[in-house]
Amino acid sequence: MVGPAWLREERIRGYAISPIRFKGEPLGAIVGFTRDNLPEESQPWGQIFADHVGAAIANARAFEEIQRLKAQLELQNTYLQEQVVEARAFGDLVGQSAALRHIVSQIDLVAPTEASVLILGETGTGKELVAHEIHRRSSRKDGPLVRVNCASIPRELFESEFFGHVKGAFTGAVKDRAGRFETAEGGTIFLDEVGEIPLEIQTKLLRILQEKRYERVGDDRTRRANVRIVAATNRDLKKAVSASRFREDLYYRLNVFPIQVPALRERMDDVPLLAKHFVELSVRELKCAKPRLTRAAVSELQNYDWPGNVRELRNVIERAVILARGGALAFDLPVPSRLLPPVRLSHRSESTGDGPAKQKFLTQAELQRRERENLVAVLEAAEWKIKGPNGAAELLGVKPSTLHTKMAKWRLERPEPRDS
Repeated sequence: MVGPAWLREERIRGYAISPIRFKGEPLGAIVGFTRDNLPEESQPWGQIFADHVGAAIANARAFEEIQRLKAQLELQNTYLQEQVVEARAFGDLVGQSAALRHIVSQIDLVAPTEASVLILGETGTGKELVAHEIHRRSSRKDGPLVRVNCASIPRELFESEFFGHVKGAFTGAVKDRAGRFETAEGGTIFLDEVGEIPLEIQTKLLRILQEKRYERVGDDRTRRANVRIVAATNRDLKKAVSASRFREDLYYRLNVFPIQVPALRERMDDVPLLAKHFVELSVRELKCAKPRLTRAAVSELQNYDWPGNVRELRNVIERAVILARGGALAFDLPVPSRLLPPVRLSHRSESTGDGPAKQKFLTQAELQRRERENLVAVLEAAEWKIKGPNGAAELLGVKPSTLHTKMAKWRLERPEPRDS
């Protein structure tokens, strides 16, 4: 340590101090000692050397910052690509139903705030798209939106994925790595399937929500998290809390503003618009000929209960577009069991006494008469055009050959035009 005793012991007779600065910022100082009187002509060289050192330090710092930002950008690109793929599967917020308008009004309310949002709904309803819209309409829209699929992260890697790690923190940590919270700095992090997060990580997630602070794995340095959290789940988190599988305090911190995304079967009015949108999207992505979406096909879509929701609708339409080859779309859907009345078997008549039961069915002759009347009505509506757009076959949702067979069965022929 430099002091009077050291100066005497070393017989120091002179010294010079040159401050190290870069663009006015003090970075340190160069101190030189001499046992002889310091020559006057050497004094400027000390400052020149100090200025070079200052520039070198600034360059090293800038290079380190560039490397950090480059690594962060690479991570953002990876996570954003994942998010774009997921969001693209649902297109934009398509539809005009009251249920969808209610969701949009909730997004408009909460997006400008910094409140945490919990998006609830079945698998495939489009929770990712709601999170994207919240971010897009918020003050953080110019920052990154990082999606984390919590169901796909191995249990032992949660902490590293969320918060990052430093080199040597564990086997395989060969370099420093930023976590998803650091990657989402200044933006939004979307925790999909948040109910899959282990309890020990839930505690650290709660700290970020409350204190906005965290540490990388193996690092003592505390970092500040300037991130908005949007979470989503298809689980009943209240039941998970009761079963001690999810922290109650974390649940209430996430559930500041819940948004319930309805199942597709609860907004069937949106099916025609969604179908048209997905047809156009599939044609553009698959580079297929554009098929015709008929009224009969739309009716078929609306009579199915869609257990896979919007994601299933997207996949069904994509498959149909490939098979249509530019013709009318046909969908291979299971029988919509939800629309079929329950069958009741009984040995007794439902009428009073021993009289015949009240007729609630059609005889074969009546059924055939109804079929013929319906066929005539369709042919007249199509002006006896059999095939092609708005033809009778398309309106019925059958092949032209099938329609010709039915017409022959009922001896139906196009009437001759009347003379004027």
